[in-house]
Amino acid sequence: MGLLDGKVAIVTGAGHGIGRGHALELAKQGAKVVVNDLGGSVRGEGAGRAADETVALIEKRGGTAVTDYSDVGDAEQCGELVQRAVSTFGKLDILVNNAGIVRDAVIWNMPPEDFDAVIRVHLRGTWATSHHAVKYWRAVAKSSGGKVAGRIINTTSGAGLGGNFGQSGYAAAKAAIVGLTLTLALELQRTGVTVNAVGPAGLTRITATIPGMGEAFEPDEVPDGEFHPMDPSNSSPLVAWLASDEADHVTGQVIRVIDDRIIWMRGWTERATVASGGKRWDATKLGEILAQDVFETRGAGLRFAQS
Repeated sequence: MGLLDGKVAIVTGAGHGIGRGHALELAKQGAKVVVNDLGGSVRGEGAGRAADETVALIEKRGGTAVTDYSDVGDAEQCGELVQRAVSTFGKLDILVNNAGIVRDAVIWNMPPEDFDAVIRVHLRGTWATSHHAVKYWRAVAKSSGGKVAGRIINTTSGAGLGGNFGQSGYAAAKAAIVGLTLTLALELQRTGVTVNAVGPAGLTRITATIPGMGEAFEPDEVPDGEFHPMDPSNSSPLVAWLASDEADHVTGQVIRVIDDRIIWMRGWTERATVASGGKRWDATKLGEILAQDVFETRGAGLRFAQS
């Protein structure tokens, strides 16, 4: 018995790297998988048939999968992608949003069209696929008079959570995906659909563009039973579990997988607070107040509590 027996999943950007790892793991756990990939370059240029390779690997291992070459940045094609899963396998249970590209440059050298292209694939692509999947699940829930066990698993990154030099487009998109994840978790909590974000790590085509990172490799190149700290599929078992019925209580969470570690992220919290006492702040006095009581860059001196 697999963890996902009887489930149907879509994995976007599954022609290579992390997405391929997710597709292989979901299929290993019993899911039927729609392997989506436009097949373009790491910059999002051109098209190809990389999805065919992933499907062939799944079928060789005894799983069931079909290819899809939709452009996730195109909302209409995303609707067709969801419909392909339903028409081929009878339903949709799991959506893993992984597709992404990079066009790195410091902001003063980045053409606006490169920023737009990265946002289009990562952020719009995640929103558009989720939009159509949720419409499908709501219709199913309405017709059945109950909840559905839908799963959306989005992809963020360390760049989105903490920033990274030269990646203003990529980091902005990955940070926005976290905001989208939290919002969808709130909107869908009564439908039975959970929404979470995973921050994976691995030596993929994208990370290989960073100087000194080395040459990318595919998850299927790691022998069975062996562990590699930069295996693109290290986060895939977590994705499979989040996609399962066991994880029906987990939603609105951000979880990173780095090397052999699973890291539950806490998110933005209030670090320090000062109050004005019911008066409008005076901009000329804020410097001293912020330095002493917020940023703690200046000593406040002795203070005595009022009796």
